[in-house]
Amino acid sequence: MNPTLRLGLLGLAVTLSACSVLDSDKIDYKSAQRGSSLEVPPDLTQLSTNTRYVVPGGSTSAAAYEAGRAQQAKAGDTAAPKAVGDVHIERDGNQRWLVVARSPDALWSPVRDFWLEHGFTLEIDQPKLGIMETDWAENRAKIPQDVVRRTIGKIFDSLYSTGLRDKFRTRLERRADGGTDIYITHKGMEEVYTNAQKDNTIWQPRPADPELETEFIRRLMIKLGVSEEQAKAAAAAAPQAAPAAAKLVNADGTQVIQMDEDFDHAWRRVGLSLDRTGFTVEDRDRAQGTYFVRYVTPTDKKEPGFFGKLFGSSSNAAAPEKYRIVVRSNARQSTVSVLRSDGSAETSANIERILRILADDLK
Repeated sequence: MNPTLRLGLLGLAVTLSACSVLDSDKIDYKSAQRGSSLEVPPDLTQLSTNTRYVVPGGSTSAAAYEAGRAQQAKAGDTAAPKAVGDVHIERDGNQRWLVVARSPDALWSPVRDFWLEHGFTLEIDQPKLGIMETDWAENRAKIPQDVVRRTIGKIFDSLYSTGLRDKFRTRLERRADGGTDIYITHKGMEEVYTNAQKDNTIWQPRPADPELETEFIRRLMIKLGVSEEQAKAAAAAAPQAAPAAAKLVNADGTQVIQMDEDFDHAWRRVGLSLDRTGFTVEDRDRAQGTYFVRYVTPTDKKEPGFFGKLFGSSSNAAAPEKYRIVVRSNARQSTVSVLRSDGSAETSANIERILRILADDLK
């Protein structure tokens, strides 16, 4: 459908119901995936050509999820909560994550179920890496529920769109005490007009939403056995002081990111930044302070249109290159460097671009 008509119909519905109010507190996600998922700019691409990120049999569907739940009910849920008190939130500045006194293996199934229950399908489902990532989905609760919407929306549901899409990555990392840190990060896209005539639209990144991340952390706490009241109180706790700033500096002729933090804080913040900015993390070695990532060089080729980006695939993506993101610390100061896949240092446009992306997010 022509973007102008589709967005115009939504505008008409809003105009005809001046008293309509968006329910921003409600979450009702619906997967936007039909075939291939919404593609994103090269800096943020999660490549689907690598088979280690392909879920056997395709993306997980609601029907498959229900069948799995029935089968699990017969066998018994071995990952049932041991106690309400084994889940709590930890914070570093405005960043929150869950600490759970259970192993990643025991948590994988309930965390996976959590996202399926909220209307998502999973594009990445990799227990060995401890990473799962949803497809792009739309929060349908943000669409005005007015007379026009209720009347014709049931028949022409696709006419109504918020022009926003969300994707969430969940990372489970084993703690030294045998428990698990669970991180949830958000990525967003928005549909915007490309010209004054409003006859064409493109999708572009929008800033990550910390409130959405916190809300899903709260809901995951409830899924893992914490009461509604306890989860709400934990998520609403006042933020701590902002973490130390990160800045680009020149060290022996090589650019690095400098952070006035110890290794634990720097490692966690870099991991969250990689999740949030969409790098493909293939592996990580905390003992060596190294994240192994893939990066796609941006191209100047014409981007596909709305339906091409939302439901199709693009052949414009450049071949991915592999890098190492290395965190080194000395007492209360850490540096973050980007190396080639073999661990050698090099100055290139790509490495400088990756450093700027990370530095901007770590600020």
